[in-house]
Formats: sequence, C-alpha cells, structure tokens
Amino acid sequence: MPAITLGLWHNFGGVDSIENGSAMLRKAFDLGVTHFDLANNYGPPYGSAEETFGRIFKKDFLSYRDELVISSKAGYDMWPGPYGDFGSRKYLIASLDQSLKRMGLDYVDIFYHHRPDPDTPLEETMGALDHIVRSGKALYVGISNYKPEQTARATGILKNLGTPLLIHQPRYNIFDRWIEDGLLKTLEQEGVGCIVFSPLAQGMLTNKYLKGIPQGSRASKSYSYLKKDAITDVKLAKISKLQEVSESRGQTLAQMAISWVLRQPAVTSALIGASRPEQIEELVSAVQNTEFSHDELKMIDRL
Repeated sequence: MPAITLGLWHNFGGVDSIENGSAMLRKAFDLGVTHFDLANNYGPPYGSAEETFGRIFKKDFLSYRDELVISSKAGYDMWPGPYGDFGSRKYLIASLDQSLKRMGLDYVDIFYHHRPDPDTPLEETMGALDHIVRSGKALYVGISNYKPEQTARATGILKNLGTPLLIHQPRYNIFDRWIEDGLLKTLEQEGVGCIVFSPLAQGMLTNKYLKGIPQGSRASKSYSYLKKDAITDVKLAKISKLQEVSESRGQTLAQMAISWVLRQPAVTSALIGASRPEQIEELVSAVQNTEFSHDELKMIDRL
C-alpha cells in the first residue's frame, strides 16, 4: 500500500503554537505516518520549520527516533554568497550541519539535493551526497525537481560511488503532470522511489477557494507559491466539476487528489501539508481508495 509523508513546510515555521504543531505530528504518528519531511529554507524565516520540529521532537518523539524517517534538503537560497545556494559540496555539507543542529539530530534518514545546479558539475553534487552518507550524517540520499535525463545521470554517478539514489521528490498533481513525460519511466527503470509533492496543487484541489480566498490561506500570503491570480474563474469551474467526481466516489476533493497521484505504481508516497490535525486525518484516509474506474479517469482528464 502506498504511504503518506507529512511535509513540515512554509506553514510549519509559523504554526499558531508549538502545541498545535505537536498535535499535528502526534496525530500523524498515531495514524501510521512515520516520515516527516523538511528542508533548510522552510519557514519563514529560513530554518524555522526545522527549529520548530526540533523542539517538538525533543519533547514528544525522542524515544521514537528509530521508528521515524526524517528528511531534509538543501539547494535553494539559504544565506548570502556563492556557498549558500544551489549544489556545491561546501553548501550541501554546511547546510546539513546547520539542519542537524536546528533539529537536534545526529543524522537524518534522507538528505535531498533540492534542485539541479546549472553551474556545479553533477559529479561534485552527487559526490557530496555520497560523502554525507559515508560520514554518517544521512542514511540515504535523494534528489528533487530533476528532469528525466538529469535523474538518469545522477543515478549512474551515485551507483558508481556505491551510494544508490533512494528517492526522487517531484511536483505532481491533477493539474501538473510533467512527470508522466519520461520521469516516472526513468524512476521505474532505475529502481528509484518517488515521493510527490504538491498533490493538492498548493490547496487548489480542495474546496477551500470555491467561495473566495479565505484569510490565512496560502493564496492570501505574500510569500506563498500560490498566487491570487492563479485562482481564475476557469480554474474554479474545473475544481467545482472535480469535486462532483470526488463526491460520486464518496471522497472529498482533497482525498481524491491524493488517491489520484497514489494510483500510479511508480509513486511511493504523497507528501501532504496541514495546518490542523483534522486535515491530516482526512488526507491519510485517501490511501484506502486508490482505485479509479476508466470513466472516472476519463472525466478527470477531460477537466
């Protein structure tokens, strides 16, 4: 059965309270979610999601460390200068050291390179990931946002170094299907797992925006990836029709969106975010119904 991963993203650094964040993590853990996903720049400000997680981990989860998969990433802008961004050996190693300190961990289970670097040789970036595993600071390594050709090259380099690529984390949802154009096939051929992020299209694949932009939602925030102008009348009409399909399946639209990405054999897990424990409970239940009829898939494709 496919799994759910809880992403502690740009909303986690600003949770209303440590108590709310702790309640979300405990709810997820009680529901069988054991993979918590972070990155160095999640916040705001940068690093605050890892700091929040570290405080909760020390209080609630220290005795469960060996049951958890904790991941972090580096690859986006983190600090000024040439060594605080992209994929150099210096940046990746320094960033992970900082992440471990913020979270109060000796190691992470998975460390990702967050995005391809157009200037640093791929051999240097993958060599840094190999070094990180051999140093004991990560058990496994992954990549994110890599195209099929880049993924195949990275896989080959890591295989030759003796540190296999474990996982790829790409964006994938009903509205954004770029990974179907070669990446899923590459991952299957190379034996690499796939954890997809943004399965709800930054919250658009829910009923949240059907009656306007709520205060406090992602689209209402200046630092969010979801901009107000992305929520057009045409897009809202599609979302409304998709909700009708989900209701006929006995699911919420958000549940159907999760089920839809998990139907892919190559997709290992769906990465979800939440601001309340109830949202986690709703989304985790999507794994119970990942079968779609031909007519349902045809209707979703048409929309």
